[in-house]
Amino acid sequence: MSIPFIDLQAQRAVIADKIDAAIASVLEDGRFINGPALFAFEKALGDFGAATHALGCANGSDALLLSMLALGVGEGDAVFCPAFTFAATAEMIPWTGGTPVLVDILPGSYNIDPAHLRASIEMIEQQGKLKPKAIIAVDLFGRAADYPALKSIADDYGMRLIADSAQGFGCSLDGKQPLHWADMVTTSFFPAKPLGCYGDGGAILTNNDDWAAQVHALRNHGMGENRYEHVRLGWNSRLDSIQAAILLEKLKIFPGEIIARNAVAKRYGEGLKKSLRAVPAVPDDGTCVWAQYTIEHDNRDALAAHLMQHDVPSAVHYPKPLDQQPAYCHYPVGPGGLPVSAAASRHVISLPMHPYLDEKTQNKIINAVNGFNR
Repeated sequence: MSIPFIDLQAQRAVIADKIDAAIASVLEDGRFINGPALFAFEKALGDFGAATHALGCANGSDALLLSMLALGVGEGDAVFCPAFTFAATAEMIPWTGGTPVLVDILPGSYNIDPAHLRASIEMIEQQGKLKPKAIIAVDLFGRAADYPALKSIADDYGMRLIADSAQGFGCSLDGKQPLHWADMVTTSFFPAKPLGCYGDGGAILTNNDDWAAQVHALRNHGMGENRYEHVRLGWNSRLDSIQAAILLEKLKIFPGEIIARNAVAKRYGEGLKKSLRAVPAVPDDGTCVWAQYTIEHDNRDALAAHLMQHDVPSAVHYPKPLDQQPAYCHYPVGPGGLPVSAAASRHVISLPMHPYLDEKTQNKIINAVNGFNR
């Protein structure tokens, strides 16, 4: 394809010298695990995310698992999450001993539906087999979930609220990031994420000292105050110093990249609004980080083929909701099923999106989409 779906090299061209210097600094220092680059990045990440504690870990999946274990999720607990998301959101729940309960999404935002969430919690309570313990909201495609509503529901039922911001780190509502409402925020630094490293990585943000201490122990083999003192079962889930050094440089330009992503999204919206039923929208008080620019089309597969003929890449996030996946189809589903998730899986298609998508290239993509509709 002549057009990259996500152009990581365009970003590297902007900060290559700083990235190379950061990597060289770690190589010269020699502290590749738990080195000063990690602590500097965690401090900067916490400052950016308005968090007292930011703790790096091996990947975004571990971030979810670490958070749930720190919050006490275990055997017999129900954890509610959207069915229209990447598998990692639900994948980590059974590893705690808990049970995923799959909830439908809102049309347009693709985020968990608060009304269906409440109905799902009521259903689980009435069945009496599981205890509602936690909610995992997903900031899908970079847009914040409805955290004020979700926080209200969590408080009503005495539950914990986790924000899975793997795609949405940096998003906000009314100027506030998800941690304003959530007990913990998790994110992924997979290279394709809005804030990505050059390998795997993840992080957990929280304002609770006790939960942070639990995460710190868990990610370091259950370590206590001394290296060979193990206060609980844990495992190795650390963010390497080299990745932290890379992320520290990327975090410095991240606010500007969010602005650039929104400019790209605005051009898409203006160029596509006449040929689509609807273009992605964000609440007036919200900021989206646009991990993906995802549209819907009744003839999605034919559109994808058409775009390929015009050298325009596309992707489908996600072709099957979790309730249709072999690994998850036996878990509970909220009352009435998941019709919005099912419809979205048939119609969504994502277009190239990154902060360095120039107007000329974007016009080619827009013209290709509009040409198919005509």
